[in-house]
Amino acid sequence: MRLLLRILVTAFAIWLTTVLFGDHVEVISPEGTGPYLLSLLVIAVVYGLVHAIIKPLVNLLALPLYLLTLGLISLLINALMLWITTLVTGLFDSYGLEVTGGFWWYVIAALVIAVAQMIVMAILPDPARRRD
Repeated sequence: MRLLLRILVTAFAIWLTTVLFGDHVEVISPEGTGPYLLSLLVIAVVYGLVHAIIKPLVNLLALPLYLLTLGLISLLINALMLWITTLVTGLFDSYGLEVTGGFWWYVIAALVIAVAQMIVMAILPDPARRRD
């Protein structure tokens, strides 16, 4: 249940990013609402997999940079994870995420996605904790 909730929150955060920065961040999908939502869910799953598989390895390799920059390198690592997500989803024919305009748009989009995820997850109740 928690995994499904995280996928939906990530899909919402990506959608919010495309609404805010529609000129530079775009979800590629066939026409229609259903395919657009499916594309958002596919992108959210890929983004989650990239964060689960690749990010821990990158974090370990970047540990000295975390210490030197007092954690600011995490912005660049999140941008890198978003770039990898665009590469992987670009392999699909009709679904994907596209970020145009250069490196800083990846940083801004990754920051907005992370902040939106944090806010929404803080607002939603935790399904793992039951209230008795």
